[in-house]
Amino acid sequence: MYFARSVLVAVNDAGIRIGQDHQRAVLSDSEVEVMRQLAEDGVPYRELARKFGVSKWTVGRICRYERRAQTPAGFKRVHIDGKGRG
Repeated sequence: MYFARSVLVAVNDAGIRIGQDHQRAVLSDSEVEVMRQLAEDGVPYRELARKFGVSKWTVGRICRYERRAQTPAGFKRVHIDGKGRG
């Protein structure tokens, strides 16, 4: 069955989707926060990478706020096709 719907997504100043609303996001915003907290508590990047199913490099970039560190400048409506993609 095919369906179409629209949802509001977070965007940065350039109008690009950010955070869990980005079309290639693997982690939810809450998973990113948990990952950062665990890293602050001393859990090694290697263990976090295994737990969240991402590379150690990705964990490091997230925990150093080099990735997933933007705050929304606004929201825009995007259309989602029947396969869950926008």
